[in-house]
Amino acid sequence: MKYQDKIATSRLKRTLKFIGTGAKVGGNYLKHYAKKSLNPELSVEKLHEENAEDIYNTLSNLKGSALKVAQMLSMDRTVLPKAYADKFTMAQYQAPPLSAPLVKQTFKKILGKNPSEIFDSFDLNACNAASIGQVHKAMKDGKTLAVKVQYPGVAESIRTDLKLVKPIALRMFNISEKELRVYMEEVEEKLLEETDYSLELQRSSAISKACAHLPNLIFAEYFPEWSGSRILTMEWLHGRHLDEFLKSNPSQENRNLAGQALWEFYSYQMHTLKAVHADPHPGNFLFQEDGKVAVLDFGCIKEIPPDFYNNYFALILPGIHSDEKKITRIMENLEMILPGDSEQTRQTILKMFTKMMQLLAKPFSEESFNFGDDAYLNSIYVLGEEIAKNPIIRRAGDGRGSRHMLYINRTYFGLYNLLHLLNAKVKTGIRKEWLEAIGE
Repeated sequence: MKYQDKIATSRLKRTLKFIGTGAKVGGNYLKHYAKKSLNPELSVEKLHEENAEDIYNTLSNLKGSALKVAQMLSMDRTVLPKAYADKFTMAQYQAPPLSAPLVKQTFKKILGKNPSEIFDSFDLNACNAASIGQVHKAMKDGKTLAVKVQYPGVAESIRTDLKLVKPIALRMFNISEKELRVYMEEVEEKLLEETDYSLELQRSSAISKACAHLPNLIFAEYFPEWSGSRILTMEWLHGRHLDEFLKSNPSQENRNLAGQALWEFYSYQMHTLKAVHADPHPGNFLFQEDGKVAVLDFGCIKEIPPDFYNNYFALILPGIHSDEKKITRIMENLEMILPGDSEQTRQTILKMFTKMMQLLAKPFSEESFNFGDDAYLNSIYVLGEEIAKNPIIRRAGDGRGSRHMLYINRTYFGLYNLLHLLNAKVKTGIRKEWLEAIGE
């Protein structure tokens, strides 16, 4: 495995890395169009693959928020071409890890000791490396532990990185500057929280305790005495990442058990805690042979304001989509329809986004739902592309919608994708306590 001995942390060095990547991307475009002039049938897929490779290589070595944005975009196939989504998925748990000297340096800075002075044993070779930190295996007093170590300079470089990734995102992902600005503002806030491991420790303990009664879910014990602002120590959890779990050919019963566990986990957080683990990518879960699911990471938690909750989840109520007045009021409250919109714009947005919310709410309208249905997930992606390309919506300007929708939509898209990959049939439907929570 290739290890990194250093990370560029200064603004100048990181800027130069991004500039170099931009130049490579530009060169890829020139090569592509030169070849296309000779062969008009040349597919754009090769261009996407080359650009995805160059961008991922830069981001994975820089670590931090830029790589995190790539990870997040990989979950949204309505934004990224397949080549990008496939490549950026590696950011979830396959980034190049830091070398031993950098790991020791972080321990000395945060806890004042080398890991060998704290733990009975500590493997300096990381077992997982993602966008913001990497995980090491350790032993202490007979307990097997997972120790998450944050990459140097991640917190300090967030604002700079998001500014630097902006022009690449504008060019590569075909979204407007206004849309990207709304996206980046919310992302910046959550990323700053994710780099605070002391906050993560507090949230991890609280949500694990609150969800401990839910069936087939496993949560780690956390150890504040061996943790700090950039180091987080927890119990080592067993299981397989989703791709490995699926390769083991699990039974349909265990797929359904795992899917139901995830559905209950997210439902309880959304409707009872009003705070949700908003990072449902495969790298944050381990799947066990008996269908139980271990939850690994509580770095990204989205708190749901009451007004937003009442409006957003009103869209899953039976019969709501046939009441145009209610839907219009909800769309206005969610900032999808704005005061200055023309009647044509209002009606177009109302029609398109009502269709999208009907699709997203479909599992709630049935007692059980088969998330393995390819047609269902594809219909969401197709409608997303249709909305993105609609000329009236494009002229109206992007960046619509309450900022809170970003992480809640992302959570549901991520959850649905996990359940789809599991090919799980899940008991869904609207429950009485949810109706009471929504205010009905």
